[in-house]
Amino acid sequence: MTLTPAFDQDDRLRWVERVSRLLDSQFRVPGTNWRFGLDPLMGLIPVVGGLPSLAISGLLILTMMRHGASGNLVVRMVFNVVLDTLIGAIPIVGNIFDFAYKANERNVRLLREHYSSGKHQGSGIGVIILSISTLIVIFTLILWGSFELINYLYHYLS
Repeated sequence: MTLTPAFDQDDRLRWVERVSRLLDSQFRVPGTNWRFGLDPLMGLIPVVGGLPSLAISGLLILTMMRHGASGNLVVRMVFNVVLDTLIGAIPIVGNIFDFAYKANERNVRLLREHYSSGKHQGSGIGVIILSISTLIVIFTLILWGSFELINYLYHYLS
């Protein structure tokens, strides 16, 4: 795949690639080609494990938006992150899903394809506001759900 020089030369976009790799495929299971990152490991922490991953994924999307991702592309990226967060919150099934889905690497691949097709065009403020609002709502719902779960468990165990 041929990439535009802007994607290869910009330090912030290289940062996006490095962080995506750290979250999704930094480590390899010995003796296999199976890779995983910090995202599924954080997902093993009950209740709050997905919050750091959601926040980092939001920062990655914001960085990609600043570098010419179109509104359609940003919506697809946000969908990947939301899907990863929601299904990743389901016990056991979510952990397995986190090890396989790799939303951040999917988003980097989408951005590379977007650049290689010559469609990068700058970001619009509306898309940025919509994306930030969506991520804030998801983050708030996860925090609220975590609080309610802890409250329920506290009263149940008392």
